[in-house]
Amino acid sequence: MPRACGPAVLHGRMRARPEDFRVEEEPGFEPSGSGEHLLLTIEKRGMNTAHAAKLIAQWARVPEMGVGYAGLKDRHAVTRQRFSVHLPKKVSPDLAALESPELRVLEHTWHARKLPRGALAGNRFVITLREVVGDREAIHARLDAMSRQGVPNYFGEQRFGREGDNVSQALAMFQGRRVRREQRTMLLSAARSELFNRVLAQRVRQGNWNAGLDGEVWALDGSRSVFGPEPWTPELAQRLESFDIHPSGPLWGRGPLRTTGEAARLEMDALSDELCLAVRAGLEQAGLEQERRALRLRPRDLSWQWPDDTVLELSFALPPGAYATVVLSELGDTNAPGPG
Repeated sequence: MPRACGPAVLHGRMRARPEDFRVEEEPGFEPSGSGEHLLLTIEKRGMNTAHAAKLIAQWARVPEMGVGYAGLKDRHAVTRQRFSVHLPKKVSPDLAALESPELRVLEHTWHARKLPRGALAGNRFVITLREVVGDREAIHARLDAMSRQGVPNYFGEQRFGREGDNVSQALAMFQGRRVRREQRTMLLSAARSELFNRVLAQRVRQGNWNAGLDGEVWALDGSRSVFGPEPWTPELAQRLESFDIHPSGPLWGRGPLRTTGEAARLEMDALSDELCLAVRAGLEQAGLEQERRALRLRPRDLSWQWPDDTVLELSFALPPGAYATVVLSELGDTNAPGPG
C-alpha cells in the first residue's frame, strides 16, 4: 500500500524475538466481581489467541465456545489480554495447573457475562526494531509527522492470511466452495478489507486521505458512528483538524453507497476492475450491508528511544481494529520474517 508520508526512511528487522513485539489490551470495562464467568488476564508468549482459548477450555473442562476474548493477538509476540471462561458451579480454580512457560495468569476475578468480541478500549504496543538502517534525523522527522497528521488506517497484512490468499479463497467461496462457519467469517472480512484498502490507497495517491471531499461521509473518532454527507463548514474543518472526525471508506455490502458526488465517484472508480466487481457481488450475495470505516488513524502517546545505535524502540496505543504493522509501514521496510 502507498505511504502517505513519503518514501521509506528506514529498513529494519521486526519480531526478531517475541519480546520485540509487546501488546497489552486496554480494558473496555470494570469486572462485576460476581457471576459465573471467570475473567482471566493472561500473558502469553509465542502463542496466538485461539490456541490460548483452547488451552483454557481444556483446563476448565468446558467446550471452547465457553471461552470468550475481546480480540485476536499475534502469535509472534508477548501479549496481555483478557479471557473469560464459563464456570457455572463456581469452583475454586487451580490457576497453577493452567500456567506454563508460555502462559501466565496475571489477574483473575468473576464477571457476570461472557467476554464479547470488541470489549476493549484499545491496545498498547511496545515494538523493538533491530538492525535499523536509516538517517536518524529523517526517522525522527517521519515519526513527528505521523504523530501530527496520523497514518492511513489500512487493514494490515494479517487480515489476508499467512500466504496472502484469503481474497482468492473468498472468491472460490462465492463461486460455491463450501467452508466452515468460522472460515466463512474470516474470508468475508478479508474480502471487505481488500476493497477498503483499495479505496484508501487511491486517496493516499491523490493526497486526500485525510481531507474532506464533496459528498464525504464522516466517521466519529473512536466510534463506529458516521454522519453526512453535509455541506462543508468551518465547524467540520475544526473537527477534522482536531481528529474528532475522519473521512471514511466503504466496508462493502448490499445497498447504495452513502457517499455522493466526488467521494462516491472516487470509490466506484477504485473498485471497478474485474476482481473488485466479483468481490462486491459476492459480499452482496452473502447478505452483508454497507458500513463505513475511518480512513485516518493517529497513534496515541507515540514515543521512541534508541537503546542501541541500530535498535529503535517504539511505544504507542491504537483503537480496536487498528494495526500496529500499518503504523510501522509508514517508516519503511520492517517486515523481515519472524521466528517460526
